[in-house]
Amino acid sequence: MSTSTGPRVDHAVVSGTFSLDGETFDVDNNVWVVGDDTECVVIDAPHDVDAILAVVGDRAVKAIVCTHAHDDHVRVAPALRERAGAPIFLHPADKPLWELTHSDELWDVDLADGQLIPVGGTTLEVLHTPGHAPGAVCLYVRDLGAVFTGDTLFEGGPGATGRSYSDRPTIEDSIRTRLFALPDETVVHTGHGADTTIGAEKANLG
Repeated sequence: MSTSTGPRVDHAVVSGTFSLDGETFDVDNNVWVVGDDTECVVIDAPHDVDAILAVVGDRAVKAIVCTHAHDDHVRVAPALRERAGAPIFLHPADKPLWELTHSDELWDVDLADGQLIPVGGTTLEVLHTPGHAPGAVCLYVRDLGAVFTGDTLFEGGPGATGRSYSDRPTIEDSIRTRLFALPDETVVHTGHGADTTIGAEKANLG
């Protein structure tokens, strides 16, 4: 019989498309699952329900937490909700983006800055970090030394702000005031691509 372990981060990469402002791009998205052996939270719901559930395994999903409502992060959220029996969490400022993908159904729980989401012996703290999207959030897990930044911060700098509902000065302010307040050694788990750290990205943003 295996011994139960404490909270951990599990990960997979899934492929699909991102569409906004009349253009479509091929993208690879990170799937992040935080929890222990019995329960977990899924961060974002990109592209492929089966691939996400493969990371979950036989654990109970307590929540599907969306970092923002671009279609490559929420497209399969309702289907995952149905399969996993878990509520969808989203910041309400992203309603206009959500409705571009899901015009006939809503999420279940509004995210708010400072909100705490307990799961599997740890807690996710919601940081509202607008800029890439109005309702973009990051999720800080202090005792794992990690922050899940969605498309707000990547290895090499801020997320894109060239499309509707995004703003470059806003995202830079969010990163400087909210993310750069975290310890330098905090691991940054991004929505796309490789991990980085808060300290490394301080040098990149200048």
